[in-house]
Amino acid sequence: MLIIDDEKSICVSLSLALQVEFDVSWESSPLAAMDYIRGHHVALVLLDMVIGETDGIEVLKAIKEYNRDIAVIMMTAFGDIRSSVSAMKLGAFNYLPKPLDIEELQIHIRQALEMRRLNAKVDYLSHQLTERYQHGIVGGSPSIRRVYELIDKLKDVDSPVAITGESGTGKELVAKAIHYSGKRKTEPFVAINCSAIPEGLFEGEFFGHMRGSFTGAISNQVGKLESVGGGTIMLDEIGDLPLGFQGKLLRVLQEKNFTPIGSNKARSLEARVIAATNRNIPALIAGGQFREDLYYRINVVEIKMSPLRDRKADIPALCEYFIKKNNVQQSKQVKGLTRKADDLLRDYDYPGNVRELANALEYASIVCDGEWIGCGDLPDRMTKAAACRGPDAPDPRGKSLREAEREVIEAAYSKHDGRRSEIARELGISERGLWNKLKEYGLIGRDRDA
Repeated sequence: MLIIDDEKSICVSLSLALQVEFDVSWESSPLAAMDYIRGHHVALVLLDMVIGETDGIEVLKAIKEYNRDIAVIMMTAFGDIRSSVSAMKLGAFNYLPKPLDIEELQIHIRQALEMRRLNAKVDYLSHQLTERYQHGIVGGSPSIRRVYELIDKLKDVDSPVAITGESGTGKELVAKAIHYSGKRKTEPFVAINCSAIPEGLFEGEFFGHMRGSFTGAISNQVGKLESVGGGTIMLDEIGDLPLGFQGKLLRVLQEKNFTPIGSNKARSLEARVIAATNRNIPALIAGGQFREDLYYRINVVEIKMSPLRDRKADIPALCEYFIKKNNVQQSKQVKGLTRKADDLLRDYDYPGNVRELANALEYASIVCDGEWIGCGDLPDRMTKAAACRGPDAPDPRGKSLREAEREVIEAAYSKHDGRRSEIARELGISERGLWNKLKEYGLIGRDRDA
């Protein structure tokens, strides 16, 4: 905690009254105070409304511009309601009149720090939720980092995108990530599996039809292109589109409109179209099975999804993600993988890619009776591909890097009784770096330093 007041006697008396519960420093100069804030971790500031010739509101602005998470309680001897209201609008937690009642001040400080802790927790959980839902894609390998970059660049532009890769690599997840992280996120996302539609039904499925337009058309039907509105339509397995329909789709993409069967009124295409395929489109073009002009229309930007066998460095993170997900869905308490199971999953080639790994771990979580998934809990096809020998034992590698790092920080925290400077020195990081880690791992509430 930092007290900023030009009356040194007030700074000293407040420090003496508060230091039993909080770590307190003080500065009588706004410039010195800002230097202190930049060089130390400060969770809360007690700020006088008038500091010599300096307006406390200006100091409040500077503090919030530097770090909006610092809680600020204003102190005023003038009863200036207008300034107090301005301070609250700028993010001050509260303002208190001088002379201060110490017990009341302590209550407000505790409330401000608790609110700060809760806000940090909400920010952290919101960030975690956004990352997991928005992308739903796990890993840090170069190929996946490139996918993240492209998602970020494409989310708010309407350039045609083609997502290519083997089955199970996560093509639909990428399409959803582009949609749900961009300007269309409040509109529908619709995926159409082109390989599952009978050839004669494509036009009706995509464009819709009017009552009486053909035998059996007993009512109007809205097509997918119209029902999705301004959202995103994903054409999955576009390589399986019938050649005869490809020309019609090309015309729609070029002219940005379409006409339902039996109608004489065109509808505007408002949706974004994302294509995906597990087939080699250039080879289909060479074989006369896919239109080259349609290929170039849908493939302005290509996102290539690597098979899991080519990015095995992501397997530990994927395992951790799926195990935690299964724990929530199945009300289980699985901690991780045994050494042998871990080795098996790292060595397996995954013909079904990430989908196969996800299904294997879902199965394993269901049949697992203990806290660790062993080889015997994995599907037979995996254990036959790489036989497990020797007894299973819990493996530190079954523990995520985050869990291991958190345990190190918690051990140092206990050893030094929460004294951040000593913890940071032992860990070889700055106090700000330590604070960021405490915040990242949700340990802020345990940190007694203010």
